[in-house]
Amino acid sequence: MPPVELAIVTKKEIVKKISDDIGLTQLKTKDIVQRTLDAIIQTLVTEGRIELRNFGVFEVKQRAPRKARNPRTGDKVYVPSKNVVTFKPGKEMEELVRKMNPENLPLLEEDPDADLDSNGSVESASEPRTNSSVD
Repeated sequence: MPPVELAIVTKKEIVKKISDDIGLTQLKTKDIVQRTLDAIIQTLVTEGRIELRNFGVFEVKQRAPRKARNPRTGDKVYVPSKNVVTFKPGKEMEELVRKMNPENLPLLEEDPDADLDSNGSVESASEPRTNSSVD
């Protein structure tokens, strides 16, 4: 099956839909949408967390520093800690997304260790198998 391409929905398209639904001009609606997004960002910056009922929770967390490897050169590099925004969807969103037809969604990159047939654990090819049975 060929990969599914999803249409990208832009803020402009969301503004148009809301404008059509409630009968406001697109200019007025765009201002309201932008002010809402700005308020979410400002709340995250000042409070670190915002809960939107029936939608989800945005939270600022600190990612720990780590050692990484430059894929081009193979050199080890130090990646400092940084703040990141996390999102945990609300129950209503989770339920609706779970009910979506998976054929309409693109696949995430496959995990090479994933057991797609539920045949038990999958061992990495680099790890030798050991025979644990007793003769």
